[in-house]
Amino acid sequence: MKILTIIGARPQFIKAAVVSRAMQGFPGVEELLVHTGQHYDPNMSDIFFDELQMPKPFLHLGVGSGLHGAQTAKMIENLEPIMIEQCPDWVLIYGDTNSTLAGAITAAKLHIPVAHVEAGLRSYNRRMPEEINRIVADHISTLLLAPTGTAVTNLLREGIDEGLILDVGDVMYDAALYYGRLAEGHTGIITSFGLGQESFILATIHRAENTDDPMRLNHILEGLNRASKRIPVILPLHPRTRKIIDQMNWGDRIHPNLKVVDPVGYLDMVLLEKHASLIVTDSGGVQKEAFFHGVPCVTLREETEWVELVELGWNRLAPPLSGKAVEMAVLESLGTRGREARPYGDGQSSRHIVQALLERRA
Repeated sequence: MKILTIIGARPQFIKAAVVSRAMQGFPGVEELLVHTGQHYDPNMSDIFFDELQMPKPFLHLGVGSGLHGAQTAKMIENLEPIMIEQCPDWVLIYGDTNSTLAGAITAAKLHIPVAHVEAGLRSYNRRMPEEINRIVADHISTLLLAPTGTAVTNLLREGIDEGLILDVGDVMYDAALYYGRLAEGHTGIITSFGLGQESFILATIHRAENTDDPMRLNHILEGLNRASKRIPVILPLHPRTRKIIDQMNWGDRIHPNLKVVDPVGYLDMVLLEKHASLIVTDSGGVQKEAFFHGVPCVTLREETEWVELVELGWNRLAPPLSGKAVEMAVLESLGTRGREARPYGDGQSSRHIVQALLERRA
């Protein structure tokens, strides 16, 4: 069985790494990994293949950044001849990026079966490009690999045939278990920042709705700045967002306890997540990683795809409407814990995915 895997962004590398490792345990399974180049900064891409112990891509398309339409079109243009030449049994896509959308559209047009990992997630906010990508990908996929019961319900509500849907659990849980153990012996990131174990907040900001809106970004920075007077805050920032902050003249106002740093490697990030007192983020993946590591989370958005975490009390939604609102959400979440539960499977989602692909091969 030949599987053509399409990835292009940091979260997809992590998910694909554990599934690729699972494939190695099944004789006769061949995987061709295609990296679209959606994330092309070495800190966001190349280093991950080393840290995640995953094979180098069969092909790197080098598409790079750009407007959504132009970027997606370049991916489709490049992916079509590859799929025609390789004629895979499955095209495997992950999540909700433009790479996901391009892979789904290209394969569907060529009548190649598409399997979508993380199918059925919904924020119900169609202003998010990710929401459009995941809806379209789901409705043209052949096999919908849902991470939770909620995701299955979403797909059924939209009229998708129950026979196409499988609840396989969440591959990010597999990754958290494996790389959480690996990180403990391979990184000294916490001491390099002069921090003690579990005496800091980890914050991440990357969504355009926050980084490209000066008012929202200002509220986030103000809230984190205030909170850092109580407990240190580590904020790894992409250079683009850091440049925006510099243009907002925030440099002189940042409290010494708000440590704005360059993006960190994946294992460094895992260790920071595991030992943080609290995680503040707008990332869907980081919300779950916080839960997997038993750390409370504040999500700087109006909604989340991972509603289970809010219902269980591990995650609090805090749209950045003011600096004070962000600060209060952060401080009130310190020291909290949610209810114990396992909504994301048994930690063997990767094997379930490969088995499903083998069993449903045309």
